[in-house]
Amino acid sequence: MAGKAATSTSWPHARRARAWLAPAVLFGVFTALACEAIAQGTAPAVAAPPAAAAAASTDNIHANLNISPKRVTFDRLGRTATIYVFNQGTGPATFDIQLVDRVMLPDGQIVAVDEAAAKPELKAYIDKLMSAKAMVVTSPRRATLAPGKGQTIRIRAEAPVAGGAGNPPQPGEYRTHLTVTTIPPRDIGLTAEQAASGNPQELRFQINSVFGISIPLIIRVGAPDVRGSIENVSITTENLSPDGASPPRPTSVLKFQIVRLGTSSLFGNFEVRGAKEKGSKDPLGLARGVGVYPEIDRRQMQIPLKRTPAPGEQLEISFKDDDTAPGRVVATTTFKTP
Repeated sequence: MAGKAATSTSWPHARRARAWLAPAVLFGVFTALACEAIAQGTAPAVAAPPAAAAAASTDNIHANLNISPKRVTFDRLGRTATIYVFNQGTGPATFDIQLVDRVMLPDGQIVAVDEAAAKPELKAYIDKLMSAKAMVVTSPRRATLAPGKGQTIRIRAEAPVAGGAGNPPQPGEYRTHLTVTTIPPRDIGLTAEQAASGNPQELRFQINSVFGISIPLIIRVGAPDVRGSIENVSITTENLSPDGASPPRPTSVLKFQIVRLGTSSLFGNFEVRGAKEKGSKDPLGLARGVGVYPEIDRRQMQIPLKRTPAPGEQLEISFKDDDTAPGRVVATTTFKTP
């Protein structure tokens, strides 16, 4: 996935159909899109003193960031992995590479712990997070890439210094996020002279996009416990664009909750099938890369359907693991439409 302007998205129904979003996190300065992806924002570079009128221009950093893989899981300490960051943009870019703890909320949003700490209602989720930051070593911490060039990031999972090899951490699932952010060039933005050179009654400023992407790094100490169920199924009709660009049209949307029953996180794919889709390769509804992290017990899901089910039609909803045992059915249920 690559960074895009904050006013657009490449996922269908991104703000409503949160299940469609992938496990990597796109982020930025201001607001967040829900699920396991957060939309990047923009920040003003230089601003003149306040005035009666205002004029603005935009100048995006020409970096299109891609990262692979979108998720890394270590089944024990002492393991290593590599991640590849690629600059698909039209100009050179410098990337800052760091570890950031993030928590998942019941609606699928992923929020940085530093931001969540300012909201008392989110404290319960922060308290349940088992941070892997002290157990992960990454190299390098910064990279400058020409357009079309990539950089390998090396990652190692090891026992925290405080514990040492003779005192390993307690069993459980530990997580942090590898976060890669573009650093604006020094010559981006207006100088003080440029900002003040216009009409004295005019406010001049320049906005530069800040692109970033974040992927989960998970360390499991002990045997995984992956179990789940599907509950509270309902169906509604909402006006949604079929591709994010076409005019909205009435669309059947299946809503339900995926419940985490084991101690480990869930990660996998949803399929919805009706009478017409049984035995077909094309399901009635699909959501890939859905996660439920240990700090939440259940997550709200919405899946747009390709057609409107017939009254009384029985739908089958299944969730298949794509982590510890790819393809294994973790949860399944049926729902009879009204």
